[in-house]
Amino acid sequence: MSTMRVSWVYCRDKVLGGKPIREAVPRAVRRSLTLKAFHRVVHSLRVFKSELSRVRYPATAPVFPRRRRKLGLALGGGFARAMAHIGVLKVLEEERIPVDFVAGTSAGAIVGAAYCAGLSPMEMEEMARKARFRDFARWTLSRYGFCTSDRMGSFCARVMKLENFEDLKIPLAVTATDFRTGAAVVFTKGSLVDPMRASCAYPGMFPPVEVNGRYLIDGMLAYAVPTTPLREMGADCVLGVYLSGRTSGWRGPRHLFDVIGQCFSIAEAKMSGVWKKDADLVLEPDIDGFAFDCFDRAKGLIANGEKATRSALPQLRRLLNHPASGNVGFVLQAG
Repeated sequence: MSTMRVSWVYCRDKVLGGKPIREAVPRAVRRSLTLKAFHRVVHSLRVFKSELSRVRYPATAPVFPRRRRKLGLALGGGFARAMAHIGVLKVLEEERIPVDFVAGTSAGAIVGAAYCAGLSPMEMEEMARKARFRDFARWTLSRYGFCTSDRMGSFCARVMKLENFEDLKIPLAVTATDFRTGAAVVFTKGSLVDPMRASCAYPGMFPPVEVNGRYLIDGMLAYAVPTTPLREMGADCVLGVYLSGRTSGWRGPRHLFDVIGQCFSIAEAKMSGVWKKDADLVLEPDIDGFAFDCFDRAKGLIANGEKATRSALPQLRRLLNHPASGNVGFVLQAG
């Protein structure tokens, strides 16, 4: 359009045999052609301006949603020390980091089931402050253990108010160990209570639990931290919470259960590679100095769980493609 000449004096037209328009076309006709060409140019400019006004350019580049990676949370065992898991859940809730799958071993299965049933970390913390050993176990004399776990079943049923895995709000896996073969047993459907009792059947303390014709014991022997089941459930990122029972200031066993517990801790440490290969990130809250039955120290355990989680938040956010708190330039896409 910029190369068009409004003056037609020197234009040549092949149809006119190469003669100047001035000579080949009468003056009146030339003026008419010039005006028509001018009007066509003006009309074209008006149309261009009209179309240009319809275009709306954004002030900034568009922000496209990024897919949120699904988080799987693996909670290890530790009896009373598993209350540190509540601190982990508190931080995840406060930072609005959703948990898509949970897997629990031993006491971690109880904490995980309560969370998947819909209890908030604050409600769980309140219950933890009031919980005592007698709520989960009753001393008795048996060839298979010194305690019975019937109260554990009643406690779980009363707290969760749900009977089956299918009723949970978040998918849950509970792990146990086959007493005869040593194979890992993973529960994701059916009744909740018996798999949790089996997962907590600490050798020497609780007797094996029969489920579907199999005698099952503590899940820590199969998965100290159940990361692998979460991969099979569809988790993109797996966060493991490991509660090591070994303590730096340990002066010696107080009783039989300290002996068994220390043996478990040694075995767990040596077999940690089995479950760590399926973990993207592992939290190890400080439980040094906390005994396996220290139910009266819930506040300190929960605080240490919070501390460990907060220190790992930057790395966890990078793994999840999750924005920091208050970041408004980022859009999450569910699924």
